[in-house]
Amino acid sequence: MEILFYLFMATVALAASLAALAIWAPRPARIRTAALLLTVLLLPLGYAQYVELLSKPKPRQLEWLKRHAKEAEILGVSFHEGKAIYMWLRVDGAAQPSYYVFPWDLRFAERLQEDVEDAIRRGGKLMMREPFGRKENSELGDLNTEVELPKPMPLKKPLLPPRIFNPRDLPI
Repeated sequence: MEILFYLFMATVALAASLAALAIWAPRPARIRTAALLLTVLLLPLGYAQYVELLSKPKPRQLEWLKRHAKEAEILGVSFHEGKAIYMWLRVDGAAQPSYYVFPWDLRFAERLQEDVEDAIRRGGKLMMREPFGRKENSELGDLNTEVELPKPMPLKKPLLPPRIFNPRDLPI
């Protein structure tokens, strides 16, 4: 979320720079006023665009910041047959999941569905290695997924045998 703030601030800074250039340019007043008005209209448009981006899945090919991620936990999958595969991924153990769209591939979708069912059946989580690598879905071979089972709980120390108080055992 912080990155969107910085992107919007960069947009504001660029718009302010353009407005300053437009104001100080040796042009007629009506052209400078129009340039200033267009710059002012750019700000809400830029803000609306960033807010709209928050609700849309990011195409797998456009993930640049996390491109070298080693693994991602698959939190949810939705198939839109013939169109796309939508996935919620937690990349490299991040706190916030991200929403991605992968290109449709029938074999990829079938293998992914089988792996999701296997993870549910075994009570584990489904991990995907190198989710944003250069390979396309059809080139992934074994899909680079594995079910990671939960770690077993530590064993409790054995309980000591109960000590029962019997008043008859007291010396008189």
